[in-house]
Amino acid sequence: MAVFTEVTETQANDLMQALNLGALTALRGIEGGIENTNYFASTTQGEYVLTLFERLTHEQLPFYLFLMKHLAGRGIPVPDPAANRDGDVLHTLCGKPAAVVNKLAGKSQLQPQAVHCAAVGDMLARMHLAGADYNRSQPNLRGLPWWNETVPVVLPYLEEAQARLLCSELAYQNHIASGAAFAALPRGPVHADLFRDNVMFDGERLTGFFDFYFAGVDTWLFDLAVCLNDWCIDLPSGVHDAARAQAMLRAYNQVRPLTAAERELLPALVRAGALRFWISRLWDYHLPREASMLTPHDPTHFERVLRGRVQAPISLSDLV
Repeated sequence: MAVFTEVTETQANDLMQALNLGALTALRGIEGGIENTNYFASTTQGEYVLTLFERLTHEQLPFYLFLMKHLAGRGIPVPDPAANRDGDVLHTLCGKPAAVVNKLAGKSQLQPQAVHCAAVGDMLARMHLAGADYNRSQPNLRGLPWWNETVPVVLPYLEEAQARLLCSELAYQNHIASGAAFAALPRGPVHADLFRDNVMFDGERLTGFFDFYFAGVDTWLFDLAVCLNDWCIDLPSGVHDAARAQAMLRAYNQVRPLTAAERELLPALVRAGALRFWISRLWDYHLPREASMLTPHDPTHFERVLRGRVQAPISLSDLV
């Protein structure tokens, strides 16, 4: 569990009362976080999630919080940030930026079947369309410029074969990003981190997307690629699962048909999605921050996924 900043029950209670959310009855840290400090907060009025932001700033955070409000207002099932009496949704706790959102119903589906992948594809397309007219803009902070900055930092920790793959793939992605097809890709706000543990289900019914704190304006295809690389693979091996990918792609395509440029670059963008998370996991693993019970994710997982995407490109027949 990642708890970078310890919050006392008194501090949490004061914030809940200031937000008119009732008196605190329980507070416990949430497992699995690696970027922020997260707590489940129970009050006399309901269940909430308290987040303290460890890297994002007061200047950056309104993009994420108001994006969630925008999407919630368009019927997308996402957490809705709580406002104080002045209408502010960004707060300060323990000297850190903080937010409180409603806890979504359901639980994460960590062993998804095709039906779950289809539900994610459908809702992801709806989310992209709902966010198209969002009036704030912020780049994906873990996009290509960050990859270019971070790869030289992690290279000294790698074996020769790993370093060769990392550098060659980064060069390939810079080449792709400079092309006309990439420039033609539709863009808008993206979640950029929609893994299995960031979606809630009640049985086969999708009940919510959450953890938008990697969101930014990027290509919608990149967002879809990130999902394909987590929901539609065999986790132990990283091998592509064609049936689940087909379910996700068909469901997405039925809501928002992919453009010609997106169809052309899908194989390249799933590689980009694998590269992004390999780099970030290498960074977290080799250059960790102090945190209570923090266990960095295994970076070799996305190395395997990337190698698989390079050796066996995703087939566009999955869309047929």
